[in-house]
Amino acid sequence: MKDDACDIEEPDEEAVKEIRSKMLEDDIILKTTDGFKTISDPTRIKILYALSIKELCVCDLASLLDMSQSAISHQLRVLRDKNMVSFKKEGKMARYYLSDAHVLNFIYMGIEHAQE
Repeated sequence: MKDDACDIEEPDEEAVKEIRSKMLEDDIILKTTDGFKTISDPTRIKILYALSIKELCVCDLASLLDMSQSAISHQLRVLRDKNMVSFKKEGKMARYYLSDAHVLNFIYMGIEHAQE
């Protein structure tokens, strides 16, 4: 038998019952995994990190990441659709920013974990 396998074949019914009553709803689980999928792209993490420092327009992000404006716009659209970034128009310019502190926490927790 493997070292990582349990030798006891009967579950602790009390523990299972306790945890089952505290489990998250499936829709919350799906939204959470969807959020992780959204930020699983390195370009999106770079965009989110940059926006955690300062509001930027598409051309700023394109220059920063050495990418085309259309590629950046596509990634921003994905992030907007998931409510991770928002924008405000200033004349002809649209400045992007993080939608809320939760996005910032998501990024920083991931970075902190990666640096351990």
